[in-house]
Order: sequence, then structure tokens, then C-alpha cells
Amino acid sequence: MPQAFNIPAAWRGKELLNRDDWQLVFDESAVAELDAALESAHGLKLEDISAANFKLPSLSEKLLAIQHSLEHGSGAVMLRGLPIERYGEEQAARLFWGLTSHIGTAVSQSPAGERIFHVRDEGYSENDPKARGPSSRKKLSYHTDRCDVISFLCVRQAASGGENYLVSSVAIYNAMLQQRPDLVEVLMQPYRYQRHNVDTGNELPYYEQPIFSIHEGHFAANLLRVLIERAYSVPGATPMSDLQREALDYIEQLADDPSLHVSFRQQAGDVVFLNNWVTLHRRSEFVDHTNPDRKRLLLRIWLSVPNSRPLDPRFAGSYGTTQAGAIRGGMRPA
Repeated sequence: MPQAFNIPAAWRGKELLNRDDWQLVFDESAVAELDAALESAHGLKLEDISAANFKLPSLSEKLLAIQHSLEHGSGAVMLRGLPIERYGEEQAARLFWGLTSHIGTAVSQSPAGERIFHVRDEGYSENDPKARGPSSRKKLSYHTDRCDVISFLCVRQAASGGENYLVSSVAIYNAMLQQRPDLVEVLMQPYRYQRHNVDTGNELPYYEQPIFSIHEGHFAANLLRVLIERAYSVPGATPMSDLQREALDYIEQLADDPSLHVSFRQQAGDVVFLNNWVTLHRRSEFVDHTNPDRKRLLLRIWLSVPNSRPLDPRFAGSYGTTQAGAIRGGMRPA
């Protein structure tokens, strides 16, 4: 029988907001340091900006502490106080890229090789092959992304809605182990995932991986239910078992428990980092501004981090490599 994990990432609900490793506020000196780094990188292409040429003499130590906390602490960090209104979208993207380069290596988020993604309502129809959850305004279910760490910079917030919901997948695992250990056993077995409709660089029509896993003593959870549902609804596919479906439903039931999750609304200038192996996140539906220049915009970067945990080999189908510290995840180029 698997054992519960008594680790810093097993926080419950609002406990997260009271932790020392949850929030960092940029003061005037930190903003000045970021501005100087941005100026020093002037003339470089965005993807040529790196920790080596986006120098942050004082902040770099704090960012390394955040990198450590994401893997060994709570797995979630909020940075506040960035005066985003002084930057245009292009400069904001360059600053965000330079800042995240001190945490990890950006990996591709599309078959075109895009490593910085604009999260906004693109107005795609449900049947449009380009449609993705982050390109809509609809409510998203609890999930993880295909990277070690996901980061969001809020450039503009919606007129209303768009709240972030965050839950520790370790806490969900611990609760389920106590309440329904039979479902934990199911979730540690592989589920089928359909290839995403935009993942055209991936030769595999589907892959199989567990939701919960323990490898070399390290916990890891990974979930994107929409791809699971698609995989089991393909004509001729073996249908999902009742127990498999009950286990997925139970994860969502626990994640919706107010004592387990925490909600917040990113404000313009807020940066959030989340470790996908120990947290699940979702977004509520939002109502956008009518003025195109005020519409909701978040920038998203998927990071592979050098201090990442080793993974169960069954994640190789979607991550490429499962070795600790390796550059992994993202979408293969088409």
C-alpha cells in the first residue's frame, strides 16, 4: 500500500497563502534592477535572452530560492509589484522571458515552436482545430501542463471573472489514500491520453501514463482530463472502466473542496509559478472588455527546470525523457 507524503507541497487550501515561500513583492530597487537588465538586453532577439545576459545581481539569489521552493517547497509562488503599465506588450514579453530564464529553460508550446504563448480569447469555434482551452474564455477544469513548471504573467485582466484556482495534488492524493485507497491504486495505473489536436509534431496518436506516480521516492501527478476523455471515445477504443471514471470524478470532487483549494485573481503585473507535478490549476470563465486594447491577456511560459525530480518512465511518451534535471516536456516541432 502506498504511503502518504508529509512534505511541504502537501498544503491544504489557504495554508498556502500564509507560507513564507508563497509571495515575493518587487520593491523599487528590484524593479530598477529588472529595468537595467531589460535595457542591457536591448537589440537581442527575445529567445537569445538568457540568465547570462539578463543579469540580476540581487534578484538572482531570490529567484534561485524560488526555483528550489518550486521543487522542494510548496510548489507555488506569486511575484507581485511589477509595474506592467510602463511596458508595452513586446517589452513585457522580453522582461518575462528574462526573468523566467533564471528559473529554467523555456520549452515549445506549439508545433510551430512557440516558447511564449499569449493566453487570451481568440474567438475560435469549438470545432476549430486551433482551439485550445487557454485560447477561450470558458471555465477550465483542474489540470496540469506538459512541463515541469508553468509561469503566467498577467498583462491585462478581464472585466470580470478569470479567477485562478489552485490545489495541491499531494494533498488530494493523501486525502484519497485515507478515504478511497482503491481509487489511488486505479490512478497509479496508466490512463490513455489522446494526442492534442494542435500537437501535430507528435507521431503518437495516443500515449499512456498514470495520474499519480511514485518514482525513486518522488511523488508526481499529471492530469489533463479532456485528452483522456477523447482517447476513450475514439471509435473502436476500449471504453474507460467505471472505476477509472469514478477515480477521475473523485479527484475533481476533492479539488473543489474549499478546504483543499485556494483561489485568487492575478492582477496586472502579477507573475505566478506552479510546479505541475505537485499542483493542479484551473481558471474560471471570464467576461472580457469590449475595447480590444483592454482585453484580457496573460503571457505563459512552460519551463523545464534543472533541479526537477526523476519521473516514472511511463511519462516518456509525452515528456521525451524522464531523467531528473533533463530538458523535457513541451510540444515537438511539426
